[in-house]
Amino acid sequence: MLPRKQYVNELMRLKENGRVKIITGLRRSGKSVLLFDLFRRQLLDEGVVQEQIIGIQLDDLRNMKYRDPLHLDEYIRSQITDAKKVFYVFIDEIQLVSEVKNPYVDNQEAKISFVDVILGLLKIKNVDVYVTGSNSKMLSSDVLTQFRDRGDEIRVFPLSFAEFYDAYEGDKREAWQEYYTYGGMPMILEMDTHERKSKYLRYLFERTYLKDIMERNKIKNDEEVLAILLDILASGIGSLTNPGKLSNTFKSERNISLAPDTIDRYLHYFEDSYLLQKAKRYDVKGKKYIKTPSKYYYTDLGLRNARLGFRQIEETHLMENVLYNDLIRRGFDVDVGVVEIATMEEGKKVRKQLEVDFVLNRGNDRYYIQSALSIADPEKKKQEIASLLRIPDSFKKMVVVKDYLKPWKDDNGIQYVGIEHFLRDENILVG
Repeated sequence: MLPRKQYVNELMRLKENGRVKIITGLRRSGKSVLLFDLFRRQLLDEGVVQEQIIGIQLDDLRNMKYRDPLHLDEYIRSQITDAKKVFYVFIDEIQLVSEVKNPYVDNQEAKISFVDVILGLLKIKNVDVYVTGSNSKMLSSDVLTQFRDRGDEIRVFPLSFAEFYDAYEGDKREAWQEYYTYGGMPMILEMDTHERKSKYLRYLFERTYLKDIMERNKIKNDEEVLAILLDILASGIGSLTNPGKLSNTFKSERNISLAPDTIDRYLHYFEDSYLLQKAKRYDVKGKKYIKTPSKYYYTDLGLRNARLGFRQIEETHLMENVLYNDLIRRGFDVDVGVVEIATMEEGKKVRKQLEVDFVLNRGNDRYYIQSALSIADPEKKKQEIASLLRIPDSFKKMVVVKDYLKPWKDDNGIQYVGIEHFLRDENILVG
């Protein structure tokens, strides 16, 4: 079983803080395993006894009665048998709890839901509550919203490259190619052929993610449109776009009229399901956000590649996508940077925008990162660092390349490192 140490450590850090811990993330990324296997084992290893862990998986047939919030509340409270011990309550797929009429008041509109159950449990001093939730009825992001300032989010990503590398049982030299081809969904590591991996990823997309998005948002006739939009975004990862540009693409390439507002709504659906992530543009010198266009990255590259039948696997943008995901996982706020410069062309002053692939912020710290296949060619290197050289501050600047490369710095203080080294060293930016 994969250790998922980052998330177990995060749960341990938040343990017994008086708030509900809400485990979110892409479906099939390992939320239930994290809670019911890994975190449970950690608690037991630290001296918690089994009777102190109250676990209910609501997608289990044996637990159907607890989808009634009154029965759920009654059962959990019946298991809290010692006021001197802390009891840890794990509820998986919390959104499966039905909303029922409040039997204690004469009002047909008065309802009781899982929210009431959790808020009630939070008032018991020796109870520590953890929930997961995501399907077509409600996403884990919705669960998070329900509790606002009473909850802490632990977002679970598919396997990072470091996790994938450690668990990969083949030739480690092939791990990077396997990762950017098939992604980090945990089940992928159990499959040994392209056919099995491809079939699994396609199934997830068509029977899980697309179905969930359509059911949850009551979309009845636009499955083809959603699929086309996902394909366009898959083909254009790392490219700037916006709803208006995507609308024009639908018209010119597919002869389909689709309003920008509709596309914008669909993009939000993809983000809400954790399928895609949006990176906004940030003017480094002007210190302000640029509203449009933006970039969209797939949360898992295997899902992205499966959308395109594994036909477009050029490393340039795949590297960029992997880096973006990993930086978000590490807890950075990540934007696409823009550095505006003025140059003279044919005697005229011309303003140009140079791109910084990623501008990272975390607390008071900032970092700038460029992603490049290679800097072996001097002219290519010059192009890659042009924007970094024009950033007027002293925060760390780095170029991440595909090639194996021991970290080194040039005379401008810019650091260079290979992609595998970067992804496997959690502290490389702060070191």
